[in-house]
Amino acid sequence: MWPRLAAAVLLAAGLRGCVAYEYEHEFWLKVDGSGSVYVTGRPELWRAFKGLAVEGLDKDGMRAAARALFERSGLRVRRVTVTRRQGQSYLFVSADFDDVNALAGTPAFPDLDIGLRPAAERLRLGGRWARPSQTGAAAPAVTGGVMAIRFHLPSKVYSHDNADMGVERGNIVSWRQDLGQALAGRPLAFGADLDPRSILWSTVGLFGAAIALGLGIIATALVLVFWRGRKEARRAA
Repeated sequence: MWPRLAAAVLLAAGLRGCVAYEYEHEFWLKVDGSGSVYVTGRPELWRAFKGLAVEGLDKDGMRAAARALFERSGLRVRRVTVTRRQGQSYLFVSADFDDVNALAGTPAFPDLDIGLRPAAERLRLGGRWARPSQTGAAAPAVTGGVMAIRFHLPSKVYSHDNADMGVERGNIVSWRQDLGQALAGRPLAFGADLDPRSILWSTVGLFGAAIALGLGIIATALVLVFWRGRKEARRAA
């Protein structure tokens, strides 16, 4: 009985962790505000949420339009692809940026308000995602599905504002919303408090401190051995 129950729990956890989103923003942030973003979604949702005109375009046309949208917003586009999943097309863009605080309101992010700023002795990530009214695009006839915004944060997460799965794998937080609610204009708020020191540099600092401590112990031991040797030599003389 217990092995079957454990297997069922693991299966349920795996299914929750493998949700296929119809529209998703995935951010990889650094403590200085720079980072990368991956945006994936069905073309009609790009139209509804970002105003990207994709009607009648082939794959090359969609890729070119998406690249131009992100470059016009000051991002460095790394990759643009169009894939298919369960008979549906999905447009994917990956791009780098220098300051996450400069993204809100740009042509590529009319649906996103986001900031990463100092707050006391920590950094505060905050903002909200919502379908903008000025895109002029009618809501597509999409039934079911989930949209999400996810962050891979660069340092320890102290707290978060009701992230769906809590803190995942140490530094990942995400928020999800029913696609119907998103298309109806319901905003999705998000927020988290994190350490201003990156995990990488904290680890390097700890590693350096450990090395320094080890060298100090070795040096102290050598000095004691040398001192004891000299003391015994004097006694022998």
